[in-house]
Amino acid sequence: MNALKALTSKAWIWSWLAAAAAFLMVMLLTQGRGAGELAYAALSFGAFAAIVGLGQMLVITLGPGNVDLSIPATMTLAGTLALKVMGSEAGTAPLGLLVALGVGLGTGGANYALIYLLRLPPIIATLAASLVYQSIAIWSNRGLRIKPPVELAEFATGRTAGIPNVALVGLALSILVWVVLERSTFGRWLLASGQNLRAARLAGIPVELVRATTYISVAVFASVAGYLLASFSGGAALNMGSEYLLTSIAVVVIGGTSIAGGMSNVPGVWGASLFMFLVVSMLNSYGLGAGVRMMLTGMIIIGIVIAASTRRIRA
Repeated sequence: MNALKALTSKAWIWSWLAAAAAFLMVMLLTQGRGAGELAYAALSFGAFAAIVGLGQMLVITLGPGNVDLSIPATMTLAGTLALKVMGSEAGTAPLGLLVALGVGLGTGGANYALIYLLRLPPIIATLAASLVYQSIAIWSNRGLRIKPPVELAEFATGRTAGIPNVALVGLALSILVWVVLERSTFGRWLLASGQNLRAARLAGIPVELVRATTYISVAVFASVAGYLLASFSGGAALNMGSEYLLTSIAVVVIGGTSIAGGMSNVPGVWGASLFMFLVVSMLNSYGLGAGVRMMLTGMIIIGIVIAASTRRIRA
């Protein structure tokens, strides 16, 4: 009993239970067919939501008002420029990754500059910046859909020991983030800044360095996701990151991270990412049209976010 109580007290467990329930419902609708394929697809597509969610989680941990709305545009720009530089040539995957990381460093630095130098609220700064990033992506793309190098496409769509490679990349990044948050000085600085920014500053924590690093980190995570997604889907599309705007925020809150700041939850992000994909799969099983699926998915997301927020406020 005590073990069960201790387990249910963990914020991340609820997102995993929701994912398990969604999986069972899909299995009931399909009469148990394709369980392995569904699990594989959930890990594949959930990995992209988890990667961008990890970055958004770090920003939200900074406290109220901190959010990055430029994630979709950063993903698109990183994927577009990386594929353009690679030009479908063999052996250029490392170069493409460097370009994507460079995009993340540049957009993250620009976002923080707008926030710090112009004193713009993060939601305004990142939304305005996203229009610039999207415009650059459109200009550089010019309607072309460049395919990724064959070896990169095979890696992005392949598996190792039965696990999707993109999920393994997401898992590696999750472990990195967990270690930073739980075992590093920077992690303690970030959590302290999110709990009380003024107190953290008075305690000698370099809060602006923490904020700058965090906003750059979320952009780098988005760039990696864009690089992998463009390779996974066979090319960069100008709307490829659009669905990750609300999703990146939803998986963080559903996963148990406090919207008040000062608390992160890495395992919860993964549970919520799997849940989000499985909900869409469940709606697809009903044969609903795209418009209805989008509406119902949005309603589910909003309902869960409101419920999660209300629960934490009462606590």
